[in-house]
Amino acid sequence: MDYVSALVPPVVMAVFFVGLIVTIVKSQGGANKAKEDAVVDAALARVEGARQAPGPKDTGA
Repeated sequence: MDYVSALVPPVVMAVFFVGLIVTIVKSQGGANKAKEDAVVDAALARVEGARQAPGPKDTGA
């Protein structure tokens, strides 16, 4: 019976991993893809705009 208790954790993890991969693959695309892409594009544009914006200049004392 030791071999059963040694094999159960890897088998359970493998089943959950396969379920995770199936869920990820199924959630790609679909009706929300355009909305998700728009959110990502807006966030990237905001970060890019903040990085290119000139900051306040230090005039010194």
